[in-house]
Amino acid sequence: MSTVIENLLLRKQKLVEQLEKASSVDDRDKIEHQLEQINTALDFLDRPGSKDTR
Repeated sequence: MSTVIENLLLRKQKLVEQLEKASSVDDRDKIEHQLEQINTALDFLDRPGSKDTR
């Protein structure tokens, strides 16, 4: 499970860096959408009991 979280956090960091460099509004929207998806996944994985579902 921690590997999944680590990968999500790494992807999030890369997206934040891309967001800072993005020049077009469309690029920024796409990156922000991906960040929202990652944040949702991290929230879900961080919920109590989510580690015991298997």
